[in-house]
Amino acid sequence: MISSSFPTNNQGYCGRMAPSPTGYLHVGHVQTFKVASQRARSAQGRLLLRNDDLDRVRCRSIYVDAIVEDLTWLGLNWDGPIITQSSRIDRYRQILAVLHGKGLIFPCHRSRRDVMEAASAPHDGDESQSNDEPLYPVAFRPPIEAPLPPLHTPVTENWRLRVPEGLAVTFNDRCSGMNTKVAGIDFGDFLVWRKDDTPSYQLATVVDDIDFGISEVVRGADLIKSTFRQLLLYRALQMPSPAFFHCPLVRDSRGIRLAKRHDSLSVRALRAEGFKPDDVLNWTR
Repeated sequence: MISSSFPTNNQGYCGRMAPSPTGYLHVGHVQTFKVASQRARSAQGRLLLRNDDLDRVRCRSIYVDAIVEDLTWLGLNWDGPIITQSSRIDRYRQILAVLHGKGLIFPCHRSRRDVMEAASAPHDGDESQSNDEPLYPVAFRPPIEAPLPPLHTPVTENWRLRVPEGLAVTFNDRCSGMNTKVAGIDFGDFLVWRKDDTPSYQLATVVDDIDFGISEVVRGADLIKSTFRQLLLYRALQMPSPAFFHCPLVRDSRGIRLAKRHDSLSVRALRAEGFKPDDVLNWTR
């Protein structure tokens, strides 16, 4: 058991907003963060702000400043200091070592292209999962009995969590209801650490949500499949998971879901056009 390594949440409801500073916030972000704020305040709980800045190539400090400014302008306030993921690398590395010590991860020398070309099943066609990891072929795994190489510093190879094949992973989403995927069929062994010595989104998110006592995760429906992977990490760490509320995706006038490429619908651009906070918070276009 490693439960003593993690603080427990004794303060009731705790949610979080977790933007990535790779561009300006757009109305899709705002709608999700509005729901997160409403749920936290209605529960008389706390709402934290996390800066998901692990992408060394795309993250920019100018976007961090813009996120803070835009959220403040919208009146979407948070409690406590901003949590910055890039300052928590040592903590993530501790948990990587725990997974290594349990023999639950393995080094992977295959490229994303290798995995995509070898994946036996085509993509399920779900637009919300279009950027999801391809299914990792079982044939690429090292044998379970193979000696596990040590973790080096810095990490110069990818490490994946070995998923329990055939395990049905289920959770009751507070927005969309029951969701089930089967490990090894709907998703495969997934990255927990990258060869550029950076933790994956899955690992960093789980560690943060445990460490900061998050009781409910409110985020977009495009991250539902990530939830199944994260539930396996909670299981591996013998920790209870939070509840989940995946908001419907916000779409433009053509029905295409909003992304950071929609510059004209960024909060920064709408502010410049004269929109008021309530206009953006109550966006219906």
